[in-house]
Amino acid sequence: MIARHHVEEIERVLEGGATGRDSQVADSWKRCVEVHGLDPARADPAHIVTETELREHRMQAERMIASARSGLQSLFRQVARQNYTVLLTDAKGVCVDFFGDPDFEDDLRGAGLFMGANWSEDLAGTSAAGACIVTGEPVTIHQDDHFGNAHTALSCTAAPVYDSLGQLAAVLDISLLQSPSPKSSQNLAMSLVTSSARRVEMANLMAQSRREWVLRFSASPEFLDVDPEAAVTLDGAGRIIGFTRGAEKMFRGDGGSLLGQRLETLLDLSVDDLPDLMRDRPTEDRVVNLRDGGALFGHAIAPQAPRTAGALTRRLRQSGGPLDALAGADPGMQRLLAKAERLAPTEVPLLLCGETGSGKMRLARAVHVAGGARRSLIAVDCAALTPESLPDALGPAGPCRATLLLRRVEELPPAVQPLLTSLLDERPGLRPVATCCTDLALAMQQGRFHTPLFYRLTGATLALPPLRKRQDLGWLLDRLLRRRTQGEKRLSPTARADLTGRVWPGNLHELGRLLDVAVALCDGEVIDLPDLPPPAEQAVAPVAEESLESVLEACGWNMSRAARRLGVNRSTVLRRMRRAGLTPPA
Repeated sequence: MIARHHVEEIERVLEGGATGRDSQVADSWKRCVEVHGLDPARADPAHIVTETELREHRMQAERMIASARSGLQSLFRQVARQNYTVLLTDAKGVCVDFFGDPDFEDDLRGAGLFMGANWSEDLAGTSAAGACIVTGEPVTIHQDDHFGNAHTALSCTAAPVYDSLGQLAAVLDISLLQSPSPKSSQNLAMSLVTSSARRVEMANLMAQSRREWVLRFSASPEFLDVDPEAAVTLDGAGRIIGFTRGAEKMFRGDGGSLLGQRLETLLDLSVDDLPDLMRDRPTEDRVVNLRDGGALFGHAIAPQAPRTAGALTRRLRQSGGPLDALAGADPGMQRLLAKAERLAPTEVPLLLCGETGSGKMRLARAVHVAGGARRSLIAVDCAALTPESLPDALGPAGPCRATLLLRRVEELPPAVQPLLTSLLDERPGLRPVATCCTDLALAMQQGRFHTPLFYRLTGATLALPPLRKRQDLGWLLDRLLRRRTQGEKRLSPTARADLTGRVWPGNLHELGRLLDVAVALCDGEVIDLPDLPPPAEQAVAPVAEESLESVLEACGWNMSRAARRLGVNRSTVLRRMRRAGLTPPA
């Protein structure tokens, strides 16, 4: 039965009336109606993504899940007796990790407090995770603070988890199926979840910073080594290349970014002083003076010595083969290349997956070469194939052995797919190695890809990580720059910090083109910050922002319609509106 009083209260908030709700709740209710077009009278159940979608979300959040796992377990041990459930959602609101009482699994699943639940505000309405993603701040959404009537029994408290570049990466949430009525009953929950989110950020930064100096801070010497409040990562020149949210608030209360800042601009300290702050000195002696006259306690952690990723990595490097040139000391890439090395000389079909520009074609050609010289190489662009051209594209029939490199196999025309299946069955000497930028299994399940061909191509799948998830970006920068300049040019520490802090949506393609531009613009031997072109997405952002108001007006301030017209997500439109100071007309 619809809770009519709840709907009426939402209507009063929309009309500008006061109801006593927190501003975070009232603002979210307004967004639910005015931006997302949700109906408060509906009692929609929790939205659960498909298993395929969940795998994709978990794969993209893999590093954060690994960093957060211990913290989630610790938090669950603290709150399990009070019947809390612990959730970790990604930045899109999908629950990618979960701890809850198995005795209540059916109830938790029905309430959306379970793996795969999507709590984004545009789907679920006002929730702690959804509001946290929009505002970037901790929030408690208690019982009928929720927008949807289906969730008004829940009490949820969430805190954001930021990555080492200051971007929202996840949300940590603890929720109850039932709780006492006063919202103040969740004050302890807020304290626990914000502390746990801070520790997850710290664990994530430490996991990514084994090769750089890390400087951790605390206002109290007692907690400096065991539970510091903030941390930064530094390059060899003392520039900040990573930080926790606590450090950004501590040193940039105005909201500015720390990335690229020199340590000396914030503290009465240089990179040469860091050894004096290491653990072998008493914590009370490790005082760090701030430029504004205050003081903190600091704990410096020295870079670890470079080391290989294990025996298989050493074997790859000793062999000097084609696979060795594809990665530096990135453990994930080295594991992938070790698999590729073993698969290369076999007849096993390979499917190479990954985002555009992640290096799939380079890996495919390296696998072909590593497999031995006995094969010829037949490379075809799948989008250009027709039923008539397919036999010629595959070459003459016969006993010859060849690697059939199928570029972007997801673009293979439907009429060609069954024909290719038949030809592969007729010609056992062809070993298919296919590249793919999308979820081919999902395409097969939805009937968009020929099922027999899918299983004919997927003997083994190698998933290449995007550049933003690789730990050998510094190695790649040096290798690609050396290839272009024969060692005659190098990156300044500022330029290197800038490049290692970028997201790289175009992956290796984008990195290569950027270095081409930087080499052309650099006059001397050192490529500095002014020589670097801005990220492609930043380069077009001013145009989008200048036209944002006119687009919104043309769309009647309908955020979904404006987002589609601009080719971005609704959350992007909201961020740009806030940056430009735009609000819907009254």
